Amino acid sequence: MTTLVVTGAASGIGKGISLEAASRGMHVAMLDVDEEALAAAADEARSAGAAAVVPIICDVSDEAQVVGAFDLVESGLPLISGVVANAGVEVSESLFDASVDDWDRVMAVNLKGTFLTARSALRYWRRAERGGSLVCVSSPSAFVGFAGGSNTAYGASKGGISAFVRAAALDAAPAGIRVNAVVPGATDTDMLYFGLQGQALADRRAELAHAAKTQIPLGRMARTDEIAKAVLWLAGDESAYVTGSHLICDGGLLAKGANTF
Repeated sequence: MTTLVVTGAASGIGKGISLEAASRGMHVAMLDVDEEALAAAADEARSAGAAAVVPIICDVSDEAQVVGAFDLVESGLPLISGVVANAGVEVSESLFDASVDDWDRVMAVNLKGTFLTARSALRYWRRAERGGSLVCVSSPSAFVGFAGGSNTAYGASKGGISAFVRAAALDAAPAGIRVNAVVPGATDTDMLYFGLQGQALADRRAELAHAAKTQIPLGRMARTDEIAKAVLWLAGDESAYVTGSHLICDGGLLAKGANTF
């Protein structure tokens, strides 16, 4: 039985990936900065059928914490077969008003965090003298601008991740290590409704449901389990000849040639 490592595993897509892996009986290492949410998500993964779950508090922008997290996984769980660099943050602000602190935070978590996670994964597999699969989480904003704007930091970070995937795949291939990206479109997660309650929450849900129906070709947002299944395909043996690629799971959004959602 192999192990999947997931960053940003306490909520959203990362939690969905962890639960999907758990339902398949895998060992799951769940990394996140939110201790309370991580503990709850780990309990769900255990209930879902994971062979074992190891929750690890980890800030992916901190080199020592990422290295330490992989040391814990290596010492406590069976062979790591897949790593998902999912942790990310988003700041919505116009470039006119953008702060250096916000820009640095987005880059530190999204882009530097992906680099640190990837480097630890590749070094682990090299020590183990075997291949593995790294899946990074990009975004449609790596390819087109959001119609609403106010997305320069996030878009730049995800564009960097997509470029990183292509370059890293070439470094890793001689060692039998694959590096790919999943590109989730609009996904129905709590992040979309953060801080909203009551009527404000209901209004936002209705607004996004209408936007999805009118702007996304498949007429709805993704569920986290749908993105998770795509990630597990990239992480598994069925995609053994796929590297340096992007698996777009956006309901047809990018096929329209513009990110209108």
